[in-house]
Amino acid sequence: MKVFLLILLVYIIPSTGSSQNLYSRSYGDTKDNPIIFLHGGPGSTSVFFEATTAQLLADRGFYVIVYDRRGDGRSANENAKMDFNEAIVDLKVIYDRYNLEKASLLAFSFGGLIAAQFAQKHSDLVQSLILCSSLVSQQKSYNTILQSSKAIYERTNDSLKLKELKSIAQMDTNSFEYRTLVFKHASANGFFNLTAPNNRAKAIYDTYKTNTLIALYVKNERAVSTFWKHESSHNIDITPQLRYLRKRHIPIYALYGRQDGLYSPAQISDLKGLLGGNHVKYFDNCSHTLFIDQQQMFLSAISIWLNKAK
Repeated sequence: MKVFLLILLVYIIPSTGSSQNLYSRSYGDTKDNPIIFLHGGPGSTSVFFEATTAQLLADRGFYVIVYDRRGDGRSANENAKMDFNEAIVDLKVIYDRYNLEKASLLAFSFGGLIAAQFAQKHSDLVQSLILCSSLVSQQKSYNTILQSSKAIYERTNDSLKLKELKSIAQMDTNSFEYRTLVFKHASANGFFNLTAPNNRAKAIYDTYKTNTLIALYVKNERAVSTFWKHESSHNIDITPQLRYLRKRHIPIYALYGRQDGLYSPAQISDLKGLLGGNHVKYFDNCSHTLFIDQQQMFLSAISIWLNKAK
């Protein structure tokens, strides 16, 4: 049985052009294939992945690095712009700090938008890209949320909320208000969560109450508005970046949950057409936090894909 050298290093990394310090931590053997986890947001953190899944992935033979983007989680900074350029610069800092020539990017939710743009700019640094519940076309996800919400309100004869959806449909789709209201309905209708998680997932979610990493996490409530203030690209589609990476023969894989209210079956079908059916996994009894809802299948899929791509 292979003995893994466990390396648990916490780094405070001075970021290029800023006094900001980036939180990061690594798990596993430095000689194993490196994977960098990009968390969702804006306003989120890698703490949930770190507390529940990072070590398990390292135990599969990977060198796993987690970090919080500038302004988020344990990399709090009131001066952070939190735009795409800043995120791309800071990801490059992670590569430099850990002396990585190449790494696979494991991109969760909003992190997919950053990872795809980074990979287009620094394709020589990317071994593979793994989309995990990642946004691809923001507008298609917004449309899915609104259409699914409408179906719910029609079934319940909720005329007030149907009227609100009509009002949202008339708004500027690039506006902060539009995004806020769309996600308000997604949260209200439970589009991010499972109603009946399996026993393993339930046990993991129960640890949220006692896990010290998670308990100490403080969300940046100003993150989305800060992003909107400094970033001009508010509503994007990374399909062109994915096509570019395919042409560069960089493997792209995708993991999504059938109960994730941000993605319709049609969106997953489009992704299969782009990446190839054997590069996409669509898990049942699984919502947005895929690495918890179906943790075992998540770990197995990544292990099989990346070990095959060595």
